[in-house]
Amino acid sequence: MADSRPDKITPGDSRIQSKTALLNGTTYSYLLAEPRGTPPLNTIFLIHGFPDLSLGWRYQIPVLTSLGLRVVALDMMGYSGTDAPEEIKYYTYKRAADDVASLAKQLGLSSIILGGHDWGGAVVYRIAMHYPKLVSAFFSVCTPFQPPKSYYVPATVMPNFKYQLQFGGPDIEKEIVGEEKIRQFLNAMYGSRGPKGELAFDVSHGVYMENLPILQHTTLLSESELDYYVQRYAIHGMHGPTNWYRTGELNFEDEKVFAKATEEKKLKFEMPVLYIGGRRDTALPPALSAGMEKWFRNLTRGEVNANHWALWEKPADVNQYLKEWLGGIVAIPITANL
Repeated sequence: MADSRPDKITPGDSRIQSKTALLNGTTYSYLLAEPRGTPPLNTIFLIHGFPDLSLGWRYQIPVLTSLGLRVVALDMMGYSGTDAPEEIKYYTYKRAADDVASLAKQLGLSSIILGGHDWGGAVVYRIAMHYPKLVSAFFSVCTPFQPPKSYYVPATVMPNFKYQLQFGGPDIEKEIVGEEKIRQFLNAMYGSRGPKGELAFDVSHGVYMENLPILQHTTLLSESELDYYVQRYAIHGMHGPTNWYRTGELNFEDEKVFAKATEEKKLKFEMPVLYIGGRRDTALPPALSAGMEKWFRNLTRGEVNANHWALWEKPADVNQYLKEWLGGIVAIPITANL
């Protein structure tokens, strides 16, 4: 697919509203966008990953509303205006699923569509497992499905997940303090390099702290967008976001209820699902999705020539997959630009 830069929302954009909700005792912030001139055909919840925010869906929100969908893009636990509790129990898949279900109930919704990227992709699979009657369809960008297991396997045994040792340890939250360091860290995570091509991050190591001060500005966000990210990350610091990398054993315990069904090949997603892989994603290469079909009744696959930040690097290609897939799920208005 040929890519071009589609429309996107920006901080303070008149097409979005900033909202908060009290969900199971914690406050969440989220962005709300309504389709213009027509009642919504359905509501889609968008779940971001690390290190990202609700604004990570800036290229997708306009196209989704043009298809007649109401969009709810959450700031997940520990990020931006959402609470950032110290305890890791607040950062599990089950807790995220319960909170999303609570927000859907508050909004008067008995059925939603879901979309996720990175950690958000992992979360949407789990929401659909815990609340199958709530989720009518969902998509995941970059993140393939990993079924629950009856025995605990740390993610860091995989070479492409070695960086998670650093993220789940004390170093990131200890070293990345204050707006200047947050800006350097985000630049590293968003693919920036030094003036001589110095590497700032790789999946087998993590962040090269010594290279952070020399990084150039990332090409994936504008100056004003990066300013917004830095300001929103500075609210709580890095403890909340990195807590997501400390929940492996808690998630394992929560998912024991699904382990037997997994081993007996009885775990099956009944709703339509779209998986979009990033061809150059080193953390979550599409090869990890091999054999994924056996867990789904109706799985559609897509792939874009992008790295892990496919939503931003190839937004038109991602959006085209979403439009085609959603066209088979909701009655897209004839005025939508397909």
